[in-house]
Amino acid sequence: MSNSKPKLLSLLPAWAWLSHYSPVKFKSDVLASLIVVAMLVPQGMAYAMLAGLPPIMGLYASILPMILYALFGSSSTLSIGPVAIISMMTFATLNPLFEVGSPVYIEAATLLALMVGIISLLLGLCRFGFLIQLISHPVINSFIIASALLIAIGQFKFLVNVPLKADNLQEFFLSILEYIHLMHWPSLVLGLVSIALLVYLPKILKSQAVQSRVGSTDYVVRSVPLILVALGIIAAVYLNLQAEGIKTVGAIPSGFPPLSFPHWNWELVMTLLPGATMIAMISFVESLSIAQATALQQRSQLNSNQELIALGIANISAGISSAFPVTGSLSRTVVNADAGARTPMAGVLSSLLIIVVSLFFTGFFEDLPLTILAATIIVSIWRLVDFQPFMDAWRYSRADGIAMWVTFFGVVFIDITTGLIIGIISTFALMLWRISRPHIAVVGLLEGTQHFRNVQRHQVLTSDRVLSLRIDENLTFLNANAFKGFLINAVSDKQHLEHVIINCSSISGIDLSALEMLEDINTELSKLKIRLHLAEVKGPVMDKLQNSKLMKHLSGHIYLTHYQAIRELSPEIFSDYSKDYSI
Repeated sequence: MSNSKPKLLSLLPAWAWLSHYSPVKFKSDVLASLIVVAMLVPQGMAYAMLAGLPPIMGLYASILPMILYALFGSSSTLSIGPVAIISMMTFATLNPLFEVGSPVYIEAATLLALMVGIISLLLGLCRFGFLIQLISHPVINSFIIASALLIAIGQFKFLVNVPLKADNLQEFFLSILEYIHLMHWPSLVLGLVSIALLVYLPKILKSQAVQSRVGSTDYVVRSVPLILVALGIIAAVYLNLQAEGIKTVGAIPSGFPPLSFPHWNWELVMTLLPGATMIAMISFVESLSIAQATALQQRSQLNSNQELIALGIANISAGISSAFPVTGSLSRTVVNADAGARTPMAGVLSSLLIIVVSLFFTGFFEDLPLTILAATIIVSIWRLVDFQPFMDAWRYSRADGIAMWVTFFGVVFIDITTGLIIGIISTFALMLWRISRPHIAVVGLLEGTQHFRNVQRHQVLTSDRVLSLRIDENLTFLNANAFKGFLINAVSDKQHLEHVIINCSSISGIDLSALEMLEDINTELSKLKIRLHLAEVKGPVMDKLQNSKLMKHLSGHIYLTHYQAIRELSPEIFSDYSKDYSI
């Protein structure tokens, strides 16, 4: 019996918190779920609209995915559902293929979610959670900033009530020039007023003057989007805004999301596969990054492979429940954690509340002006548009700065999928460039110590008879020639050279090409009557070298430490020491 619980825990992580659930935790989770739902209802509808889908699908995407993530996910506070970037990527994938909002477009969106789920599930089952490390954080950060910019300008068409295009910046500006004379000013005014309220009302409510009179206003601040939605609906009904030409959400079907597998064929699957793969990758990176942040704050454990599995199951459930791809939401997760969520039950309760809304209150949102939903998206997403990370990256690393700018320009001037691919390619290209140009240094002994440092940075002790080299990178086919070239130049500068010592302290691996390079160096140096030595070789590297030709024909020795090698091969540099520093 003692072994059954760990097995159950690995299959169903929910057992860890369900087995210790209590009324106190339930009370905290209920409060957190109420606050999250206040954000989720307007956000879900807005993000569905962003994906080119009916608003009700945003609510559908917040039901089964959240429940199943609560059962299979390893994060206690991560809020799963529709998010802006994934909605934008869904639109970017489907828009070139189908008419936006058509039945076939909607069907393809559900199939896309199913494919994203299957890809994520397979990666998790095969324990490929490490794949998150293949995309650099600067590229992901740049992609998010650029996507946020496109998302924000993409909502401008709802603010002015004209069919602007916003797949990239040049398309957006050309659309403005084409339709500027058709802009609907009442919609724009209502949208700008909504943006002002969303930006400044929370600041007013958080001010000391207000809080000193009414106390904490945190929950009211988080409910501002829902309050604005309610005010917009009331204004639309009683002021007859539709008569002024302001478009509203329109009829929203009520009821539980219909459960069925989307129609598919191999041709459509292969067409959607690149987009599904990109969405799966970004959704995992974003979800895990958010979950890691909250897990660190709560000091809870997180399993990247289990997160992939849970995210896969959540997206599969989205695909069979008339929804679109989902992932972790930063804003809702932070609110969930701040509101006191103790367990994933908060997500389950949020889903149950969304079901109630879907069954009984969808009619309430039919008169909601689209310009208010657009304002909600713009305000929530614009906070991500920050160019300071570009400046910081450029100051710290030109390579990372280039990768960020290449990704950004690729997203905003081409499209988000192509931009991400360009960013990933540039990351790998720059990584290969860095590896092919490793830091190699001639090192010498720091007087009075057993440490060796770069001769160009420190005052060190050296000998004309001994050349000490250190490479701060694994030796591979990418940098083998660079290292050989450096060694040749260094040897040519020393006329009385007898020994070359390679400090291997920073080498964790030597591939076959690099091994052959070392064998060639050993042979060539032997012809010059120069002996090759290795020092501080790591265990795993030594294990691989044991049966190599290099070990059989090495002209010199292998030393445990570089200091031992210098003590034996160049004792003259210690002649001025009055104290023995030997180990």
